[in-house]
Amino acid sequence: MSIPQLRFLARGLIALFAFALCAGAASAALVEGKNYERLSNPQPVETGKKIEVIEFFSYGCPHCAALEPFLDTWLEKLPPDVAFRRVPVMFHSDWVQLAKVYYTLDAMGQVKLSPDVFKAIHETGTRLSDKKTFLDWAASKGLDRKKVEEVFDSFAIDGRIKRAMQLAQEYRIQSVPSVIVDGKFITSSDRVGTHANLPPAIDELIAKARAERKS
Repeated sequence: MSIPQLRFLARGLIALFAFALCAGAASAALVEGKNYERLSNPQPVETGKKIEVIEFFSYGCPHCAALEPFLDTWLEKLPPDVAFRRVPVMFHSDWVQLAKVYYTLDAMGQVKLSPDVFKAIHETGTRLSDKKTFLDWAASKGLDRKKVEEVFDSFAIDGRIKRAMQLAQEYRIQSVPSVIVDGKFITSSDRVGTHANLPPAIDELIAKARAERKS
């Protein structure tokens, strides 16, 4: 066997080993204190009988952008007894404006544009934290610019911003993306290894929360 063939074989074995490690991590049972934490300050959920899953995120976070496709695929098979929502985190002033962008799109039934928001910010460098830039961008997506501005500046959006800040404080969110399950468990991609491993981890914590609700 030639040296190039040996190198090719070695690269293949390394890739196979890496894949096996990821697959093993995804299927292994979660370890409390490593892959997730049980919160010392559990919070009441806002979803009644449904298990609540919250993703704390920001449009300005590149890791949140990378996680988005995995969560979107996971959401397609969301169990009927689970409710999911996103809460924007505001670590600095630009992220406050991006939180308003999220809640504006949500209020207008246009949160489906979130992948485009992430793309505009992280791939084309569009500064959507600037109000005028955001309004121009929204108009380019076919939205009524005047209506978008009215919603963006509304008291309703300001109220949701204040509630999001309160939730982040109550859950003591230090980094994003972070996922809270049923007000009592917190996990994240870095805790479980990769973005791809996070949805299965959420499923496991949902099952744990479901069992605890029945006990």
